[in-house]
Amino acid sequence: MADAPQPRNVAQKLIAEHLLSGEMTPGEEITLRIDQTLTQDATGTLVMQELEALKLDRARTEVSVQYVDHNLLQADEKNAEDHEFLRTASQRYGLWFSKAGNGVSHPTHMQRFGIPGKTLVGSDSHTPAAGSLGMLAIGVGGLEVALAIAGEPLYLRMPEIWGVEVTGELPPWCSAKDVILEMLRRHSVKGGLGRIIEYYGPGLATLTAMDRHVIANMGAELGATTSVFPADDAVLEFLRVEDREGDYQELLADEGATYDVEEHIDLSEIEPLIAKPSAPDNVVPVREVAGEPVSQVVLGSSANPGLRDFAIAAAMVAGRQIDSSVSFDVNPTSREILTDLTNMGATAELVIAGARIHQSGCMGCIGMGQAPAVGRNSLRTFPRNFPGRSGTKEDSVWLCSPETAAASALTGKITDPREWAKDVGLDYPTLKLPERAAVNTAMLVAPPEKEEAMKIEPVRGKNISALPDFPALPDKLEAPVMLKVGDNVSTDEISPAGAQALPFRSNVPKLAEFTFTRVDETYPERAAKTAGEEGHIIVGGDNYGQGSSREHAAITPRYLGLRAVIAQSFARIHWQNLANFGIVPLEFVNPEDYEKIDADDVIVIDGVRDALQSGKELTVHNATKGIDIPVRHRMSTRQVKGVVAGGLIPSLAFKDAPPHA
Repeated sequence: MADAPQPRNVAQKLIAEHLLSGEMTPGEEITLRIDQTLTQDATGTLVMQELEALKLDRARTEVSVQYVDHNLLQADEKNAEDHEFLRTASQRYGLWFSKAGNGVSHPTHMQRFGIPGKTLVGSDSHTPAAGSLGMLAIGVGGLEVALAIAGEPLYLRMPEIWGVEVTGELPPWCSAKDVILEMLRRHSVKGGLGRIIEYYGPGLATLTAMDRHVIANMGAELGATTSVFPADDAVLEFLRVEDREGDYQELLADEGATYDVEEHIDLSEIEPLIAKPSAPDNVVPVREVAGEPVSQVVLGSSANPGLRDFAIAAAMVAGRQIDSSVSFDVNPTSREILTDLTNMGATAELVIAGARIHQSGCMGCIGMGQAPAVGRNSLRTFPRNFPGRSGTKEDSVWLCSPETAAASALTGKITDPREWAKDVGLDYPTLKLPERAAVNTAMLVAPPEKEEAMKIEPVRGKNISALPDFPALPDKLEAPVMLKVGDNVSTDEISPAGAQALPFRSNVPKLAEFTFTRVDETYPERAAKTAGEEGHIIVGGDNYGQGSSREHAAITPRYLGLRAVIAQSFARIHWQNLANFGIVPLEFVNPEDYEKIDADDVIVIDGVRDALQSGKELTVHNATKGIDIPVRHRMSTRQVKGVVAGGLIPSLAFKDAPPHA
């Protein structure tokens, strides 16, 4: 008699169902079939250019969607031209197109396209939010999304599965944001590296699908590959409200399923939490920092996108006035949610209390408007508060729940919502949300039929450049260390977003002028002088490249001559992006050797091509100090082939013919 199959958790079921090659052993490279893709305007223009470079005829996924949600400000013609390029390129390659103002990609995709049991990759690090529906949703670089659209598999190192048992029920004045902030308080921005976080247990019955979205979204801040929830009654209810019950399928862990790592959260022990400037894991109880003055409060973002997140704030401010010292900004996350808020009367309550209602989009989350004043505290229901991400170089951004945000907006200082409620005599509001969402798909543009699509030429404005061609890796690198940085350097610091830089996201030469300017304003000019044969090297600390998936943070330094990064460790997506564009990602064998290299030292790596291809350990020679330092790489044979060729696109066998033609 055959052995009974081993019980599986939800993540293992999702992976097994889509596994094309490899073994489900942590650390082993696997390939996965991808059902859906998601791109947004800050990264999508490069994806469209990559589809052109791949000579794609038509999207091969079940569903691919291009959203316009990040860069909505139109101070001049650049954004409008980018949006038109994305619209026409979506038509050409067979993608759905979500127009500006329709909504932030993650909640909008969840509302209209998310299906339990499916795989999704997105060129946005918060793509894992769709794990709230029982999907395997992973943020990756744009090139990997382009390949998925072309029907190619996703290559991934099999993560550990980190099981988090959830029990109890959240107390009044606490919500899902406090749960993920508690995870960050416990484990830091590196706690999830190499792991999928799977939430299970009786406490999930008290969390809606949108509550789960909050937790899954900010799993990216833990460094996790993704976060996964079961597809259960909460998911069915969400799809019912969205008129999509037919897309539901139950997906639960088997009885007796086990996890590589175990964790427990008792929701009843959660209290209001807040992340202090300037890291998502700098978390303390709100009560410890209560009384700090506040000048700005912003509601919205993919991290708190649900109708209840806005409605709870509206219920708190109803009949009251925002403190005169506070700018209270509200960014609806989709026009469906804005419509529902308006139908409930909640929009009027917010406006009458003093709120400013902005477009449905990311807005201040990526520094596109809503930049705070220097030296003033800004409380945001956002996922990230990396230095300068707000658009203000010397910012002071705190991350909190809608309850804490609304209480603080009313008082003009950081306020524990429990204490505020006591002072005003308010019980935790019971919200009456609509039985059916205000579904309106008019701003979702379906792709035309293939014959019609093939006739469409994407419209390129003058600000849209072609992808640069990068030469193959030489066998000897001899280059100066142009920059030495510390731990947790984010992609926001490498390639800033914000209102100055982001309009050039389609223009690599121009965007390169902003590279690392938040760290060293002289870097672009100095680096550009090495962009020929010599090149240069960057040395980094731990968790180099955390944060956004934007591959600009690899392309623009490569355009300026970057050939290798030597770091103590890398964030997953940026590590992959470096390899995708021909930059060698190397790690110190001994982390303390970081101290043996300084800025301006000349580094020599001889026989680098042979060493990478043979799998041998590499030796970095610091010619300035006359010392040798052992380094290693964690690239697969496939990745090494791409790096040696100068990048993944030139290494692909089908680069001269349409894939799957």
